[in-house]
Parts: sequence; C-alpha cells; structure tokens
Amino acid sequence: MIATLFKKEFTLELRRKSVVSGLVLYLFSTAFICYLTFNLRQNLVTPLVWSALFWITILFTAVNSVAKSFIGEKKGRDIYYYSIANPASIILSKILYNFLLCTLLSASGYLLFFLFLGDPIYDKLVFAVLILLTSMGFATSLTLLSSIAAKANNSNILMAVLSFPIVISILLMAIKVTKNCIDGLGWDASWDEMLTLLSINCLVAAVSYLLFPYIWRS
Repeated sequence: MIATLFKKEFTLELRRKSVVSGLVLYLFSTAFICYLTFNLRQNLVTPLVWSALFWITILFTAVNSVAKSFIGEKKGRDIYYYSIANPASIILSKILYNFLLCTLLSASGYLLFFLFLGDPIYDKLVFAVLILLTSMGFATSLTLLSSIAAKANNSNILMAVLSFPIVISILLMAIKVTKNCIDGLGWDASWDEMLTLLSINCLVAAVSYLLFPYIWRS
C-alpha cells in the first residue's frame, strides 16, 4: 500500500509540471540574485555566508513544496483515502515522497550555487550525508505540520507560522555542519550535530506515525 501511494504522489507531481517548474525557477532565481549581489565583492562570500544562503534557500523551497502535501488535497479526498488505506501508509508514503523531493531540491540547489557562487565544500561525503539528514528532517516535520494546518482555516499562513520554530533548529545545525565541511574538519567536528539531526528525524517520524491517525480522523 505504501508503494502504491508513493507512486500516486509521483504520478500527480508529473502531471503538475507547473509546480515543479516553479520550484526550479525559484531556486535558479535565488541563486542568480545571490550571484549578482556578491559578484562585485567576492570577499563577502565567506563560508558562513555561503552556508546560510544555501540552506535558507533550500528551507523556503522545501516549505513551498512540502506544504501542499495535505493543504493541496481537494476536500473530500481524505474521506476516500480513509476508505481504501490506513493512516500509517498515507503518512509514511508522503514522508518518503517529500524526502525524495527535498533531496532532489537540495542537490539542484547545490549545483546552482556551485555554478553561480563557486564550490567551497571541502568534505563532500559529510556534506552528502548532511543533505540526506536535513532533507529527511524537513520532510518529516513539514509533512506533519501540513496535515495539521490542512484542518484549519488560513492553512497556508498557519503552515508558515508552525514550521518556523520546528525547522529553525534543523537549519542552524545544517549551517554549522556545512561550515565544518567547508573548513574540512571531518566527521569528528560534526558528529554531535549529525546524531542530533538523526534523533530529531526519528522522533518526528515516530510522532507522525502515532499522531496522524487522530489528526486525519478529526
């Protein structure tokens, strides 16, 4: 059932080509604006600035993409899902799909920043693992928040308000580990942050699995 629902999410995304194009255009525009801003004064693009710009761009792109998980669903469709699938399969399929989407967006954002602002990343392996952990953190937390916001009025505004305090800790750790990757400090300097990100992912995924059935049926 999870595989079927995952395939459904992927098929619907392919049909909504304007959404994917909009996300790619947003990434490209942000990277290009950063290039125009810092092109004349290259000394301003310090490792910390590069890291902050990159992850803030990925964060807003992830919020815009993952928010539609439940907010974008038509009214009454959740009743249909209720009759053919269990809540655990629905939330897990959406988390897995959003994880894949956030990973692709992060990889695309890194490629664009590489083209426009250079590639200061020294430790590529640690950075690749960081992208996976951060993408999973965004996917799990934002998917759960999307399911909560979809039950309220002004869901888009509520999604933005709820997401900030939860993802800010993930964002700060991602920026710090990226700075370590730029400095080439290796695994030892980033081990605590990596374990914290993994713990957050496991905790939020478990909470989503346990609470989503009650959120969905409310």
